Amino acid sequence: MSRFWSDVVKGLKPYVPGEQPKLANLVKLNTNENPYGPSPRALEAIRAATGESLKLYPDPNAEQLKLAIGKYHAVDSSNVFVGNGSDEVLAHVFLALLKQAQPILFPDISYSFYPVYCGLYQMDFETIPLAKDFSIRVDDYARPHGEKCGGIIFPNPNAPTGCLVPLAEIERLLQSNRDSVVVIDEAYVDFGGESAIPLTVSYPNLLVVQTLSKSRSLAGLRVGFAVGHIDLIEALERVKNSFNSYPLDRLAIAGAVAAFEDRAYFEQTCQAVIATREKLSGELKAFGFEVLPSKANFIFVRHPQHDAQELALALRQRSIIVRHFKLPRIEQFLRITVGTDGQCAALTAALKEILGA
Repeated sequence: MSRFWSDVVKGLKPYVPGEQPKLANLVKLNTNENPYGPSPRALEAIRAATGESLKLYPDPNAEQLKLAIGKYHAVDSSNVFVGNGSDEVLAHVFLALLKQAQPILFPDISYSFYPVYCGLYQMDFETIPLAKDFSIRVDDYARPHGEKCGGIIFPNPNAPTGCLVPLAEIERLLQSNRDSVVVIDEAYVDFGGESAIPLTVSYPNLLVVQTLSKSRSLAGLRVGFAVGHIDLIEALERVKNSFNSYPLDRLAIAGAVAAFEDRAYFEQTCQAVIATREKLSGELKAFGFEVLPSKANFIFVRHPQHDAQELALALRQRSIIVRHFKLPRIEQFLRITVGTDGQCAALTAALKEILGA
């Protein structure tokens, strides 16, 4: 450990991203990337943005992108914040909106970056256990009278479970937590969920965060955004402009705008992922797997007679990688990204061989 490290750095437990191995003929089902490429219009826009203009700084406000997002979600561009991937947006959210009152609340099984942000910003947090069926119960986030709540955040659909909280339950949560910021992290919402963005008009304490990495196939471009009341957005802008005034480059802005404009391609690829997810879920159930109900581009499964780590290793030996979390309550689950029909067929063929089904 370096003697020059600050005390904060010494205590950090950084987020560990999904593996990005370089193996030949790999079926990669571990990091929830979209199996379909970006919109052709997005690719063309990126190519067109490559030229002499790259010598100039991008628009620090990314106004063209904010307008495109606002148009798509029927909100004003002043209600939109953009950043270098939703992880950066979330980092600003923790500092700008959740650090003021603590502890903040999030599920015990959820996006593992949340406690990392808390460690970075030295924030107190409390994890709320998921129900026995791994669902989020909004009533569990109600604090007894006089007990502090610094804010609430969770993914919807949740990660890594894929389980969805209905929009009516989100609104019920908002009604009972009007004095706390509620952040809904919607990285996977386009694969079968209903966005809470319309609720931001009625609830000034609601912030909704989304990404272009999943449903718009732009994980390599790094674009995320948040929608909420102008007061929440202003707080994020103040942090962003005290940290990095130019988070999105010219190529990212151009590609992201075109991706939002190509609604037909977006809907087509989302529906393809959903159809494959439902087919894969049925096939794995037939093999004896328990499959949690998913509204994401992945499924969360376990087999009552086979150890999850051993299954993951056996798949890896066949050049198929999935995600295994060695964590309490979910150590026997595998998270499997929904790939193409061909990739999922390779997965099921391998599992049939491994299980002797």
